[in-house]
Amino acid sequence: MSTSTAPFTVVLGQPPAERPRFRPDIEGLRAVAVLAVLAFHAAVPGLAGGFVGVDVFFVISGYLITGLLRSESAATGKVRLAEFYSRRARRLLPSAAVVLAVVAVLGALLTAPLRRADLERDVLASALSVANWRFIAEQTDYLAAGRDPSVLLHFWSLAVEEQFYLLWAPLMALAARWVWKRRTLLGLTLLLGAGSFWLSLHWSAGAYLSTPTRAWQFAAGAIIALLPIREIPRLIRELLGLGGMAAVLGAVLVFDARTPYPGYAALVPTIGTAAVVLAGEKHLVGRLLSLGAPRAIGRLSYNLYLWHWPVLVLAEAQWGTLHWGVKVALTAAAALPALAALNWLEQPLRRSRVLGEIPRRGLSLGLTAVVMPVVLALVVGTGTIRMLGPATPPDPSGLPPGARDGRSLLAAAPPAHSPTVPNPVQARQDFPPDGACEVDPADTVSPPCRFGTGDDRIVLLGDSHAGQWFSALLGIAAQHRMSVEELVKQGCPLPELTVENPQLGRTYHECDTWRTNALTRLKGGPRPKLIIVSTLNRYTADRATLLHGWEQTLAPLRELGVPIVYLQDTPIPGRDVPACVSGHPDTTSACDFPRSEGLWADPLAEEIAAGRVPGVRTIGVNSVLCPGDGRTCPAVLEHVLLYRDDSHLTNAAAVVLTSRLDQLLIDAGVFTSGWTTLLHDEFDGPAGAKPDPANWQYDVGTCYPGCPAAQWGTGEIETMTDSTANVRLDGQGSLEIVPTRDNAGRWSSGRIESKRADFAAPAGGVLRVEAKLALSDVKGPAASGYWPAFWALGGKLRDGYTGWPGVGELDVLESVGGRGVFGTMHCGTTPGGPCKEPNGLGSGEQSCADCWGAFHTWTLEVDRSASPEKVRWLRDGQEYFKVTSDQVEPAAWDQAVHHGIFLILNVAMGGNLPTAYGSPVTAATEPGHPMKVASVTVSARQ
Repeated sequence: MSTSTAPFTVVLGQPPAERPRFRPDIEGLRAVAVLAVLAFHAAVPGLAGGFVGVDVFFVISGYLITGLLRSESAATGKVRLAEFYSRRARRLLPSAAVVLAVVAVLGALLTAPLRRADLERDVLASALSVANWRFIAEQTDYLAAGRDPSVLLHFWSLAVEEQFYLLWAPLMALAARWVWKRRTLLGLTLLLGAGSFWLSLHWSAGAYLSTPTRAWQFAAGAIIALLPIREIPRLIRELLGLGGMAAVLGAVLVFDARTPYPGYAALVPTIGTAAVVLAGEKHLVGRLLSLGAPRAIGRLSYNLYLWHWPVLVLAEAQWGTLHWGVKVALTAAAALPALAALNWLEQPLRRSRVLGEIPRRGLSLGLTAVVMPVVLALVVGTGTIRMLGPATPPDPSGLPPGARDGRSLLAAAPPAHSPTVPNPVQARQDFPPDGACEVDPADTVSPPCRFGTGDDRIVLLGDSHAGQWFSALLGIAAQHRMSVEELVKQGCPLPELTVENPQLGRTYHECDTWRTNALTRLKGGPRPKLIIVSTLNRYTADRATLLHGWEQTLAPLRELGVPIVYLQDTPIPGRDVPACVSGHPDTTSACDFPRSEGLWADPLAEEIAAGRVPGVRTIGVNSVLCPGDGRTCPAVLEHVLLYRDDSHLTNAAAVVLTSRLDQLLIDAGVFTSGWTTLLHDEFDGPAGAKPDPANWQYDVGTCYPGCPAAQWGTGEIETMTDSTANVRLDGQGSLEIVPTRDNAGRWSSGRIESKRADFAAPAGGVLRVEAKLALSDVKGPAASGYWPAFWALGGKLRDGYTGWPGVGELDVLESVGGRGVFGTMHCGTTPGGPCKEPNGLGSGEQSCADCWGAFHTWTLEVDRSASPEKVRWLRDGQEYFKVTSDQVEPAAWDQAVHHGIFLILNVAMGGNLPTAYGSPVTAATEPGHPMKVASVTVSARQ
């Protein structure tokens, strides 16, 4: 070995050192690598581990580059860095520059403006060989590939290789200058490789895409090039070749997106590739790889890798998600520009004597190849950004305030030509202003995050889908003179579930630790006034597992003795909404998404509504965010762009929803806001117990005392009892009223009344009567004659049970025979009179497909705060009927509405109304189907 210590200069005119012997099997091995990657990107079934093809390329590059540099230093005593980089530039940069230029132009034509701006930044990063660091900064999950992957995502691996060349060549030059022995360089390579592998196990967030965590794979190839092995016995070569290829192909077949990667799993394809390279070409696998077809694909591999991914991504940007067969065809079609680039660009430039004669010519070519796409990206990107509009924080002041209730998002319709708020550029950055309080995946403890000045506090607990409500809760807390404590962690399910984190590439242990720490903090600190929990509803589709996980989390929260409200998850568009809207500024409905995909079943909300989760209430805004019962949910609603990405609300949308959220919390009994609770019963108690006698009394028999109206005046056939066979608690937070039939065919049922009969709307105020209940879960002939009801009668009836209908009757909810639901007001005289008796003023049957067996909130409001006064009927907060005072004679209205009432819950069987509906009790009618009542609340506001 030469002892020269000359500096790293280039001797112009001196021919380059002899290159290492060509290995045709390695050219064939490149075919295995690229075909694996292509199959992975085309989503070919059974080949989900094809991403390991990149690992194969890294090992090959480490071997070839180290061998080339080592041979040069051995022959000349130096490494000609200018010559080395000139060769790399001629070989790699022009082909990449053409792809980048084509992508910059086609991206401007085929992608939405917001994606176009992102794409031009990707072009810049790719041209400058830092694409991997850009994608790490953007927290790209390569294995999942996202719904809107970058057209240049695959350039991350090229950036890693080029960074390796930039660092490894000077290190080899130092080895030559300072006369490092082969064993010294081998030891240093082993040390660097071990450090890189250790880092890949501990720096999870950037392990897949970063150069430091991939360097050990280059080192694996470099070590083979540095090993002082001259000849390997034939049997060992065969075993190395067969075993190595089996390891690579096994990883392609067995690995998938759930495999923690790179980590220990990456040892399999890396060691497998190293074994095949070490075995040489004179073995079975080497001879197969040296055949013409593998070598032809290997020669094309670089250009095919460059072209195939942009073809796939741009095609899906135009036509949506494609079948894997179509992707395979498109990948095959990408071979055409790849062949053109190989034959007309790469090989002529590599073989050019003019360029190869003087290194600076090759370097100049490389510089030109970098500058060209950079200039294109700057020109296209700057124009796109100007077109998209300001990136300043959104200003919703031009919109009406958010509606407090009702079907509309806003309190009033905005002007027809109002701009969309926020615009797509603003939406991308429209995050809650909570600083570092939404902690990253690697964190296990939330910082002290308390906002506001109130001594009492609301705790916001959950993942980023809880964090999206930060601004709304901060506004609500201020209204109620409270503060907000935020305990939120990205991607961390609040129910106790074991999940994989795609950013970390492994089981999300940090989530479990954070959850435990958050619950411990709440247990050890001052009690909050309210805990609001929320989380993404898609961590698992297993209902039983999800509910068990929730119970593990809710149990310690209940021990705090604090009101807990579950805020249901919002719709999931599953697409990059701001990018879509940027491409359809005048037809934003093009960005609407299927209701069936955006709204999933919510097991916890269903269990709470069914009264099976004591101590927890649930609220949600999905009836507004995805209104009606159409097939789609809007991306933009009333000029408000709702989503900042593919799943989270914009902060502007959350702010608009503040008033509604406050009203929902008031309705849930969390805040009074001027409301006084007159009665509230959640029917907690052991199974089989009677309802609280402090709140309720029984009606028994077939009429009121003195029988002023036999069979309750409506011809019912049941006898009402106080037996727990007919009225009882179910032990899960609900009251059951159950009609039964004895062996003689006699029907019994239950009817209870509120003890108080003085519930009345104060002058100028509002009375609200509300129950969360599920009608008897029976339909068809088996439901014939069923007549469940929640209603109220004028309190004066208690004086002698006479005077109907003048004393007033307000039927909050009735249903007959498992048909529709309706509400009714009775007043005045009968027959006829101002309320058209005996039928009354009714809503008519309202359809409700799931009212039988599913819980809904039924509300009646007597509103004396407005003129004319009115009585409103609501289901789940949505008004469906009302009667106003100008529809009824003043005296009749006064007698029916301005005096106290008492409540009644019952399930009648048969009678005049069912008969009139063609639904009398028959032999087919089934007993034993209860009406369930989860809660009853009466409140008044002055």
